[in-house]
Amino acid sequence: MSQPNEPVQNYEVVSPSLEAQVKTLLPSVAGYGGLLRSTNTIIPVVDVSSAAEGSTLPQNLQEALAFGSCTAFDCVNGSVTLANSPGFWRIFANVTHGQSSGSVISRFNLNDPSSAKVIWESEASNGTGLSVNVDFIVFLRAGDSLTVASSTTLAIIHGNYRQIADVTGKLVDPVGFTFS
Repeated sequence: MSQPNEPVQNYEVVSPSLEAQVKTLLPSVAGYGGLLRSTNTIIPVVDVSSAAEGSTLPQNLQEALAFGSCTAFDCVNGSVTLANSPGFWRIFANVTHGQSSGSVISRFNLNDPSSAKVIWESEASNGTGLSVNVDFIVFLRAGDSLTVASSTTLAIIHGNYRQIADVTGKLVDPVGFTFS
């Protein structure tokens, strides 16, 4: 048990990761150069952030598909542009390939004005079929787009997509959600 008249003890904290975090979170003291110190004095800390008060929606709930904020799509034997606005987008879909003696291909592409990159692809051939669920998040810059493509009428892609954050990372809650 500590005594009321015991001297305060200071301890030097050597932690490069904590020092880097302080420099990042408190840029006004980034050039301070002093060492982090701790003391045996108890100082209460009250978290007044929006996360502590419960006024922000947890990330897994914020990414939910909702009637007013998701767009359904179908792609069969062609290509469909899903999203072309900057920001973060969640895509949830089912890809089905019917049996064929040839090749059946489905893919999702990220496109910029001059090229395309395949970010997800499935292929079935020689009489095999498949059904796969996909659920992923993409980031689009200004000028980028997300497309889905199906190589034949046997490659069927059904799904939904919705924006979950804008280009600055500000979360977009499901349409119709409000805190009570």
